[in-house]
Amino acid sequence: MARRGYSRLLSHDDFNDVWMQISGPLSEHSRPGRFRRGVLEVIVGNSAVMQELNFRKRQLLKSLQESLPDQKISDLRFSVGNF
Repeated sequence: MARRGYSRLLSHDDFNDVWMQISGPLSEHSRPGRFRRGVLEVIVGNSAVMQELNFRKRQLLKSLQESLPDQKISDLRFSVGNF
C-alpha cells in the first residue's frame, strides 16, 4: 500500500479537512499542498492571503500539530499558485 501512495492520499484528505477548520474564511483562498520532511506547503490564491497566513503562522502551526499529531508537522511554507 505504501508503494502505491495510499497513505499519502489519506493524509492529504486529513490535511484538507483540518485546514478548512483551522483557517476559517481563508480556506476559500488557500489549500494544503505537498507535505515533505515535516513541512506542509500551503498554496494561496494571492499575496494578500499569503501575508495574512504569515501573520497567523504560529497559531495555524500549533493547531495543525494538535489536530494531526501523527504527521509531525514542523513548519508551514506558503506559496502563491493556482488551486
